[in-house]
Amino acid sequence: MHGHHGPAVEADAHSDTRPWGPMLVALVAQVLVVIDISVVNTAMPTIGHELGLGSSDLQWVVTAYLLLSGGCLLLGGRIADLISRRTVFLTGLTLFTTASLFTGFASGGAELIGGRAAQGAAAALMTPAALSIISTTYAGTQKARGLALWGAIGGLGIAVGVAVGGVLTTWASWEAIFWINVPIGVLAIAATFHVIAKDQKGPAGLAEFDVPGALVGVGSLATLMFTLARVESQGWASVQTAVGLGVAGILMVAFMLIEGRSAQPLVHPHTWKISSLVSSTTVMLGITGLLMAVVFLTSIFGQTALGYSALESGVAFLPLAMTLVVGTHLATHASAHLPVRTIAAIGLAIVSGGGLLLSRADSTSSYVGGLLPGLCLVGLGAGLVFAAVAGSAMNDIPAEHTGMASGFLMTGHEVGAALGVAVLSAVAGTAGNLTAASGVADAYSRGSMAITAIAVVFAAVAAVWMPAGKADAAHMHLH
Repeated sequence: MHGHHGPAVEADAHSDTRPWGPMLVALVAQVLVVIDISVVNTAMPTIGHELGLGSSDLQWVVTAYLLLSGGCLLLGGRIADLISRRTVFLTGLTLFTTASLFTGFASGGAELIGGRAAQGAAAALMTPAALSIISTTYAGTQKARGLALWGAIGGLGIAVGVAVGGVLTTWASWEAIFWINVPIGVLAIAATFHVIAKDQKGPAGLAEFDVPGALVGVGSLATLMFTLARVESQGWASVQTAVGLGVAGILMVAFMLIEGRSAQPLVHPHTWKISSLVSSTTVMLGITGLLMAVVFLTSIFGQTALGYSALESGVAFLPLAMTLVVGTHLATHASAHLPVRTIAAIGLAIVSGGGLLLSRADSTSSYVGGLLPGLCLVGLGAGLVFAAVAGSAMNDIPAEHTGMASGFLMTGHEVGAALGVAVLSAVAGTAGNLTAASGVADAYSRGSMAITAIAVVFAAVAAVWMPAGKADAAHMHLH
């Protein structure tokens, strides 16, 4: 295996099969990152009780992670392109593992939130470098399979994270949800030195790094993530929300202007003309938002209306996780016969059907009759979409820009996660009180109907805008 690859050329899986080690390490690292988005959800009441934190402080345990990871992904991707994918991946993985260790030892709110912020910043370095390693190390069918698995992890981690959080909090302690990352991270670091070859320094190094663009771009995304995270407490009509969204928008316009004049832009202006990347990122934002909303609303509904414990609430999502794996498997086989836009549109239509079934659940529903069929449909559909999106997004990207493209795609994932919870909890709240047993069923029904409608809209977006070609048959050509 060579250290640095030019633009990947299409290769038959049988004639040019590379070792699976680099892909496995990259996928394991991404599992840690995505699980940590949702792993704290079921542990929140326990953390609040043991550390004496109120709801506003607890919100920051989630927000700090999303803020730093979502806000800095573009920056992390560009650094990976300019320095070295392996170096940036190792740096992010080491920081993430260390931050997880210290977060578990937190004795107060400030330490816990600071640890979560450090985890998020580390994830922003690790994630785009890991996806870039897969995209440049493999070709042909092998690459298509790796990207499909990557896409599946984007959804699977969210569902599994809730279950892992519930199990560890109930059977061990809330600290265990952070400490479990440490042995896995250490093994991944050791494996990286053995299986991922060094890649050459990028053409520009950091000599012409776009500092103004980085500051303004990160500022825009961080402001957006911060605003979305506070919508649930502030409301969409509040002055704080309006000002936050306005500032994020102004900074994004400034970012675009800076990028147009920069010698080494964080996001090359030509990026917006790569339809496969931009359309796939848009659909990634949609499906991640829908999945996060299903997990968030169903967790509350299960614990409030149906009386589930944290453990029961977490385990309730395992069928969703399993069907998501099935959906990914189906997508990898379908990609040889169907255009990615068709696979994604079918997946979103299935998610829409799942939302419709979930909207019929009420406080008298059983798990098997009320929640299970809808959760299985959501998982199956999401698996199809995540696999199709990850496969199509990284086509048409030359090797020297894969970090930037990876950061771009995963920014859609993080913004989608924040947006899904913010929008759909607000919609659900118009029909009833999410925290009261009397109104939660109406709120859940309204939120699930909104999920159905939004999934239909994104199915249309995927069908019209995503590439008409097959994910594993596209050639890489940007210039």
